[in-house]
Amino acid sequence: MKTKLIALSLFATTAVAVALFPTLNGALAIPQVAVTPVVTPINQLASERAMVEAVFVLDTTGSMSGLIEAAKEKIWSIANTMAQADPAPEIRIGLVAYRDRGDAYVTKVVDLSSDLDSVYATLMDFRADGGGDGPESVNQALDDALNRVSWSQETQGYRVIFLVGDAPAHMDYQDDVKYPVTIARAKQRGIVINAIQSGNSGDTSKMWQQIASLGSGDFFQVEQDGNAVAVATPFDEEMAELSAKLDETRLYYGSEEKKAEKRKKVAAGEKLRDASTASQARRAAFNSSKSGMVNLFGDSELVDDVASGRIAIDEIEEEKLPEPLQAMAPAERAEVITQKAEERKSLQAKIKTLAEERSRYIRDKVAAEGGAEDSLDEKIYSAVREQALGKGLRYEAESADY
Repeated sequence: MKTKLIALSLFATTAVAVALFPTLNGALAIPQVAVTPVVTPINQLASERAMVEAVFVLDTTGSMSGLIEAAKEKIWSIANTMAQADPAPEIRIGLVAYRDRGDAYVTKVVDLSSDLDSVYATLMDFRADGGGDGPESVNQALDDALNRVSWSQETQGYRVIFLVGDAPAHMDYQDDVKYPVTIARAKQRGIVINAIQSGNSGDTSKMWQQIASLGSGDFFQVEQDGNAVAVATPFDEEMAELSAKLDETRLYYGSEEKKAEKRKKVAAGEKLRDASTASQARRAAFNSSKSGMVNLFGDSELVDDVASGRIAIDEIEEEKLPEPLQAMAPAERAEVITQKAEERKSLQAKIKTLAEERSRYIRDKVAAEGGAEDSLDEKIYSAVREQALGKGLRYEAESADY
């Protein structure tokens, strides 16, 4: 089924009027809709730090297999690129996977989180399947990205949606919110919407360009594999090994509920060891940045909290300590914390040095071979670099971090 946009008008007032959208059943008139500000809960993770929140709305139908695999490889480099801003921001990423009605699911929502390990562990489970019949449930996906995700209310934060897909939206469903209405509401809340087209469908190009225009964002076109720039480096294996050792220095404490939450985080990190060595190296590079510390440790991490002076170990009730420490004498506990802190400092220093060497190696290789300007990484970075500037975040690097 082909969907052709005839006319659209968007008024910068409290109402949006969307004109004619033909469907198989004839003209579908969308009446004027009042745009009411949507109030979201205060983000508990928000701090005085600069904030970057990015939700990737990803078509997961069968034709998107190449780009989904590219996203699995590149999400850490994208996060690392976002972390290079001055000042260093807190990075929160969310996902909305979408297909269409009649497929195994219409949407799957992964809420915004600074725990990128857990977000990535979910992304690893995404598989391309279904589709094959033209338009997809883009309208619902965008509506979910706006309304089923816990966006912060940080006035200075850079908040962005990246729509990634290869087929246009179903405009003939009578019971969903059409994308012009969703975009108007996102705009009121300061959320930019970029549209990245996979492939070269003419119908998709027209709609994606309009989505980007209405969303104050950019339109990009990439090949089905995302024009992936995959550079293996001599540093990847060692960085992956050091990163695994660094993970093992973490000790979480708190209530049984908190410990259960942290066991899930640790399990997500262990799952990432099934990813490629290059992807593990990218994660290590991100975790070595100021922004990456939030992902690496999260909250209630004993070694970091004691070393930073936020808490004294003798202030913690015994049952709230990590299980291995509960049977120890106070002096033994203090010794374990000291040893873990020293080991962690050494590992972090080694990873940071290797990450810098890896980054130089990749920049030189990409510059020598060329062709990176059309990659998914570079498209996303060019949008972030320009759009985040208006939110007080300055990116000075000339290219993305791969």
